[in-house]
Amino acid sequence: MSKAVKIISLAFVVAIGILAQTPQTPEPPKQPLPFSHKLHVGQGLKCQGCHTNPEPGEAMTFPATAKCMACHEDTAAEKPAIKKLTAFHQSKESVPWVRIYQLPDFVWFSHRVHLEAGAKCDRCHGAVAEREALWKEKPITMESCMNCHRETNASNACNYCHESH
Repeated sequence: MSKAVKIISLAFVVAIGILAQTPQTPEPPKQPLPFSHKLHVGQGLKCQGCHTNPEPGEAMTFPATAKCMACHEDTAAEKPAIKKLTAFHQSKESVPWVRIYQLPDFVWFSHRVHLEAGAKCDRCHGAVAEREALWKEKPITMESCMNCHRETNASNACNYCHESH
């Protein structure tokens, strides 16, 4: 094998290694409407202003279209996405958002308990406030939860997360 072929082969292997280690941003799931968290947070909206957790153990909710229409009745009403939102609202349908994070049924989790304990949304969900579109940015695994519980001196007892409270 000639010296040139060896050098090219080595360069190729190194390039593949570098690419394999470069974090790739996954493609966000296709949502029924474009929604920029960055824009809305920039307008002063807080996570809990749109997403509520009515009962411990239940998933955070998506906002009702009436919540969106409180601003969008007048704001950007001519844009195609807002027209589509208006159609959902007028037909009394919820927007069929694609949930990014979903825990298995055997895990009990309360956003309310975590928020009251001082947890910040970005700890589990990443830099949502900086995103135009969302993707599963952080792994929600037993290991990540237990690491956080260790760091914050919260219980790591099995029944803490695996029984309803």
